[in-house]
Amino acid sequence: MGTVFRISVAGVSETVALSAIDAALDEIARLEFILSEWRADSEISRINAQAGREPVTVGPETLAVIQAGLQVSQWSDGAFDMSWAALRDLFDFRPGRGRAAPAAEIAARLPLVHWQDVIVDAEASTVFLRREGMALGTGGIAKGYALDRAGSILRELGVDNYMMFGGGQVQLRGQRGDRPWRVGIQHPRAPQDYFGALESSGGSISTSGDYEHVFVDDSGKRWHHILDLRTGEPASASQSVTILSEQGIYADAISTAVFIMGPERGLEMLRGLPIRVQAVAVRADGRLYATESLSSSLRLKPGVELGAALPSPQALRTQAASSGSPNSN
Repeated sequence: MGTVFRISVAGVSETVALSAIDAALDEIARLEFILSEWRADSEISRINAQAGREPVTVGPETLAVIQAGLQVSQWSDGAFDMSWAALRDLFDFRPGRGRAAPAAEIAARLPLVHWQDVIVDAEASTVFLRREGMALGTGGIAKGYALDRAGSILRELGVDNYMMFGGGQVQLRGQRGDRPWRVGIQHPRAPQDYFGALESSGGSISTSGDYEHVFVDDSGKRWHHILDLRTGEPASASQSVTILSEQGIYADAISTAVFIMGPERGLEMLRGLPIRVQAVAVRADGRLYATESLSSSLRLKPGVELGAALPSPQALRTQAASSGSPNSN
């Protein structure tokens, strides 16, 4: 899935821990073979290869991921869209290879990005991309589903206290010692620093930010990998968005959607969802927002206030040195 997964457990013997972790990682590897568009033999790749031709029969895992992705697309009016992958070869965000295709090429490809042209027949267990050239990308949702499945396996094997990391997403349950797990929230203008932390005893946390997978083109324009699919340009309403939800399959997709929509529109969308989702968002100008329900679990460093712009990283370091600050995990 293009990332490293890490699992920490607490409250069980080493034998139980190692056995459970191995089983959880095996499940993640199994899902990689099914859900990765980078594998030519995966179900996602078979769907992409038959775009505009015929429906493809898929298993329950692929069906669950695509159905959840379409739900988030509907909730966000297309801000999150798994069919973004029709644009993939127009961009390269690898270090030292940053490239974006000319604007005309991007504009010509945008009509292929349309979540409503992803046709799912749940009864027949098939998926069909309506137009040739369409493609699904699972990077914004499959990791969360994999963490959901891995967590289920850990619990089945007797592990009730764990924290799992995978590609910007964290899933946790129970406690670490005598307190809930704690996850730091990175400062988007100095990702090695944290402006606060979330404490939780159960749920999935995902962060989308404009500070990863970034390059500057020959004209001096800064590109990052979270695209506004209405324009094919980097989304510009946010610096970062951190989501806490009960299920990982939704967390990553919703953090992407809110990032693109911006804090005002994004948090308004969250209030109307049929699932409980909490958020911390940094607007493009640095102003900090959060859903009201996070007040009991959000720990901000001294000098950081909701509704105000984030202090500079240097200011946070100076304040932390004198008063202390929350730590990760």
